[in-house]
Amino acid sequence: MNMPKITVIMSVRNGGRDLHTCIPSILNQTFRDFEFIICDDGSSDNRTLDELQNYPELDSRIKIISYKENKGLSYALNECMKHASGEFIARQDDDDISHETRFEKQIAFLEENSEYAFVSCAANVFDSNGIYGEYRVTDKPTAKSFLWNNPFIHPATVFRRNVLEKTGGYRVAKVTRRCEDYDLFMTLYAMGEKGYNIQEKIYDYQIVNNNRKYRPLKYRIDEMKVRWTGFRKMGIMSPKALLCVFKPIAISFIPQFIF
Repeated sequence: MNMPKITVIMSVRNGGRDLHTCIPSILNQTFRDFEFIICDDGSSDNRTLDELQNYPELDSRIKIISYKENKGLSYALNECMKHASGEFIARQDDDDISHETRFEKQIAFLEENSEYAFVSCAANVFDSNGIYGEYRVTDKPTAKSFLWNNPFIHPATVFRRNVLEKTGGYRVAKVTRRCEDYDLFMTLYAMGEKGYNIQEKIYDYQIVNNNRKYRPLKYRIDEMKVRWTGFRKMGIMSPKALLCVFKPIAISFIPQFIF
């Protein structure tokens, strides 16, 4: 049996109408050699898992795994990786949309540029009213690029599987509950790996555009801890870095629509 080139991993919990756009955006990729592993992370709505279990009948590349208790994104993605057989691991969020040439362009980049461990891209930003902006990312982030913000869009990323496995997958810990991606990328850079951002917008990234302070204080404190650990591992701790450690608290005073 031939192994697929890509394993796409996605976590779902109490998924809604977005699944009807998200999943087809993967199935309609111009790059066809992939498997799609979806983890139901303890949905409690008595509907999501039933809906997900219909998809393998529509496309044999889809595999559903599930468990009853909600474990969080890091745990769910690690579970997906246990079932992965692809050379590359591609992320996707259940409320986002991948453009049909996303995998084709990202795999071509990684195969032509062996020095990079993973590749992401720029993105359109949308909500229920449609696209309202863009998410810009620098093409060649360095360790210092992590000081202000995570320079990669996690769900738009494709990793080399062998590199991702060196980290043991995602760190499952209370402190990484809302910043598992930040933690992972800094860990990879601390190991000497690096990533690249394709400047073309080949992903639609959903961010609700309103004035709510969407992240509770406890998660902002957790991010501060992740930043402190990550900056130290990457060897970039400095007075400027120390100020950036406190950035999650500072931005809590900025309205979401401005941010």
